[in-house]
Amino acid sequence: MDKYLIGTLNNISSKGLDRLTDKFELTEDVDKAAGIILRSFKMHDMDFSDNLLAVGRAGAGVNNIPLDRCSEKGIVVFNTPGANSNAVAELAVAGMIMGARNIYEGIAWGQTLSGDVAAEVEKGKKQFAGSEIKGKTLGVIGVGAIGAKIANAAEALGMKVLGYEPFTPHPCLTADVKFLDSVEEMIPDCDFITIHVPSLPTTKGMINKDLIAKMKDGVIFMNYARPDLIVVDDVVAALESGKMRKYMTDLLEPEYIGKKGIVATPHLGASTAEAEENCAVMATDQLMDYLENGNIVNSVTLPRVTLDRAAGSDRHCFIVKCDKEEAEVAEKIKGFYGDNLAGFAGSKRSEYGYFIADVKAGTAAFECDCIVKFRSL
Repeated sequence: MDKYLIGTLNNISSKGLDRLTDKFELTEDVDKAAGIILRSFKMHDMDFSDNLLAVGRAGAGVNNIPLDRCSEKGIVVFNTPGANSNAVAELAVAGMIMGARNIYEGIAWGQTLSGDVAAEVEKGKKQFAGSEIKGKTLGVIGVGAIGAKIANAAEALGMKVLGYEPFTPHPCLTADVKFLDSVEEMIPDCDFITIHVPSLPTTKGMINKDLIAKMKDGVIFMNYARPDLIVVDDVVAALESGKMRKYMTDLLEPEYIGKKGIVATPHLGASTAEAEENCAVMATDQLMDYLENGNIVNSVTLPRVTLDRAAGSDRHCFIVKCDKEEAEVAEKIKGFYGDNLAGFAGSKRSEYGYFIADVKAGTAAFECDCIVKFRSL
């Protein structure tokens, strides 16, 4: 068979691309590619060829990818959650210490000195006196892969850690975290707060004046997740009034520039060699598994569906769009194949579903108006 062609839209770590087997080949012509791997390249203005079956985002955020258009064309979009979690966690811990000790402000001031620098330092350094983090309380909103690692580090540094996690905390959590039933219940006791949740209709703007009013005076708030989790005007007002001591973030926005109390790094969270390698490896592996075997792991557009292949069978893979229940679609597919079915797996998320059927070699494919993409492997 012909090789699957893989295109890239950013510089992708060779640690990932080197994992491509002899069934895959890199191409510079993305219009010919069955799979594309990218980092931050904005795909919204791209025309997608009929050859494109999957997009692998080497990172967690997918706001640079037109998800609705991909779904309509049957293009599976993958991301790599957790692959850069250590890098982001380390930056957040650094931000917490940097905010507590006024490190950024002190460095910026020091760069303006001239003449007898030693004397100026001794005279002026007291304006940057900060506080230690040992013995203080950190609140973690979202104890997933990143939040759990921050909690572990904070406890090791002598902090008390409170947490809010509506689902199950990440298994890497080892810290003795006291979990509260709501964010509102947790934040009044926190000297530092860090947020690590996705951007959803329920989380956008959740850090607003009403929630800030419940925070401890002089709190340092850290957002190394998404910019739209906060209401910018409300955070700026809290900084100006002294209610909030610092806003530490990796999400440099135009309205942050020049604002006192905001320390924003230019999106450095995943900018480590290790994180880029981890993301590239995960994105490449997921893309290969889908193109070659039809398995879906960590897709943001379709549910997770994997199936061990039945020996000697053909594999039929269906992306469907319909308002019917998952069980109804599954029963129709299984009923069509009958005794020719050797293995089956499927699931549905919202209006889109994905189903894999291993069938006796040479079996005709199930047909339905709801099928967006069919592949026989």
